[in-house]
Amino acid sequence: MKSMKIVNFILLVTLIAMSFSCESEESKQQRLLRAEERRLEQLKREEKEREQKQIFEQYKENSLQTGATPYAMCYGINRYCDTYGCSEIEVRTPSSSDVLVTIKSGGEVVRHAYIKANSTFKFDLPNGTYQPFFYYGKGWYPEKVMKNNSGCQIKGGFLTDEVFGKDDPQYLHNSILSYELILQKNGNFSTRPSNANEAL
Repeated sequence: MKSMKIVNFILLVTLIAMSFSCESEESKQQRLLRAEERRLEQLKREEKEREQKQIFEQYKENSLQTGATPYAMCYGINRYCDTYGCSEIEVRTPSSSDVLVTIKSGGEVVRHAYIKANSTFKFDLPNGTYQPFFYYGKGWYPEKVMKNNSGCQIKGGFLTDEVFGKDDPQYLHNSILSYELILQKNGNFSTRPSNANEAL
């Protein structure tokens, strides 16, 4: 009985050896190539995770100064109203979030500014109809690609707690429109939802 088990074991080892010996050189190369591709993909994933973690640790507390215009390459800097008949849009941010504000007229961004948490900023505008958009978040990362807008790449965005909001278009005539942005307990803001494609 013992000798039978030994014979069976030898037979099994022989079959395994034969199965490997039956693998053609081409099949072996393909198998090794697939294994190498899987290894390289895993290394790429691990490297990407390390880069993302490094970016987060470096920028998680990053903030810009109130009034900064991070998208100036695409939208220009903020100008003062130098025409007859001017209005203002005043924005006060919540204590828990920085906000990037864009103001559109005719579907185009005509003003934008970064406003730190618990701060106030005023936009000076000629009389007209304007729609404000509010991009909330924490940890400003200047290399984050947000949108490609008419050939101009908009870079810079928050790493965490991102929320987009907006108000309806408002007609201003020698007036001041004020917004006090409040973060509700359920995570919603007092403005209506929006998104990056619409706001930027």
